[in-house]
Amino acid sequence: LIMSPAMWKWTCLVSHLLLSTTVSPLGRQQPLHPKRPFITFTGDQAEGNFNHLVVDERTGHIYLGAVNRIYKLSSDLKVLVTHQTGPDEDNPKCYPPRIVQTCNEPLTPTNNINKMLLIDYKENRLIACGSLYQGICKLLRLDDLFKLGEPFHKKEHYLSGVNESGSVFGVIVSYSNMDDKLFIATAVDGKPEYFPTISSRKLTKNSEADGMFAYVFHDEFVASMIKIPSDTFTIIPDFDIYYIYGFSSGNFVYFLTLQPEMISPPGSTTKEQVYTSKLVRLCKEDTAFNSYVEVPIGCEKNGVEYRLLQAAYLSKAGAILARSLGVGPEDDILFTVFSKGQKRKMKSLDESALCIFVLKKINDRIKDRLQSCYRGEGTLDLAWLKVKDIPCSSALLTIDDNFCGLDMNAPLGVSSMVRGLPIFTEDGDRMTSVIAYVYKNHSLAFVGTKTGKLKK
Repeated sequence: LIMSPAMWKWTCLVSHLLLSTTVSPLGRQQPLHPKRPFITFTGDQAEGNFNHLVVDERTGHIYLGAVNRIYKLSSDLKVLVTHQTGPDEDNPKCYPPRIVQTCNEPLTPTNNINKMLLIDYKENRLIACGSLYQGICKLLRLDDLFKLGEPFHKKEHYLSGVNESGSVFGVIVSYSNMDDKLFIATAVDGKPEYFPTISSRKLTKNSEADGMFAYVFHDEFVASMIKIPSDTFTIIPDFDIYYIYGFSSGNFVYFLTLQPEMISPPGSTTKEQVYTSKLVRLCKEDTAFNSYVEVPIGCEKNGVEYRLLQAAYLSKAGAILARSLGVGPEDDILFTVFSKGQKRKMKSLDESALCIFVLKKINDRIKDRLQSCYRGEGTLDLAWLKVKDIPCSSALLTIDDNFCGLDMNAPLGVSSMVRGLPIFTEDGDRMTSVIAYVYKNHSLAFVGTKTGKLKK
């Protein structure tokens, strides 16, 4: 459960009960039992923030990505191993980095901010990507954090030029008889010529292999990537796609995003910039990325629009929630947190809502959109794709639930928003994180708030 960056300053905190207050059926807050203390881990204050946390589901060991450090902790937060990742001499304007070729920019001691932390279970290693050298990654052995590899010789090895934590999200797609894939999504910070916003990369068995992080497919015309066109930046100079969450389900990989677009308010002749939350979907086996579709998501309660995505988590419905939603207990459910409105990405309003989406219903909306576009109806309707709308082209083919696109009508946008079901709202202490799971047929959700509260 990851809270706002301010709450991760220096101290990692867990409870035996995972909550600081419990809301009783009558809405009264019950205090935490005094005999069940919190367990804490405090890092070196000089190193600054903790950035990411992953838990090994087999051992319970915790891996913590920090500034200049990777920690391995026991389940009761005792330090087992540390691995130093920085600082080092660097300059963010060096591309390729100075470790590849001489850079004319002045080099200064630079912190390495952990931007992505993933467990590769198949090869028993940790993928730890940082902000140094345009975002290169270390592959560390899970047991002792020994460095197995640190590829940096090719341009494909530099995954992201953004230096903020939370700017990169990765999803591993695993196979039994071939190398795994890493789908990686990143903000590009005005450098689309260097960095694709989404790509699929090879995860080779050998951590030092030359092909590690190479694009799954790449020729002079097509590659396993999506790049933001430079034309987009003439319309929205600070355009970027911010990736909040990612996961795989069935034949697809999904990312939940927040991105700016220009709209004309009712009755106005001028456009204003707002932020729209969108779900992005790609087929796992689509090496040319012809299956890229994005659909706007949000929710509403009592006439209030909640449109700024803060956090998300994939869970199963469970028998009781499934009955009320008209789905099966094993169907995938997205638990999402939105804050009010669309205008304040960096300073979100404190009013927030916890909403749920049935993934199958989102997929049904995408299928409807694909079918209409391949009938030649409408345009590709992707705000950032081109300056002008591109019409859909008709083609006689059957589009089923697992359709993965052709080299036409892609990438594609869905215009109508899919609305989630609001199940809880908070007006004063903005919700910033969420996890959920099924316990004895009941769906349980835990949310973290801006001030560091945990609600069950």
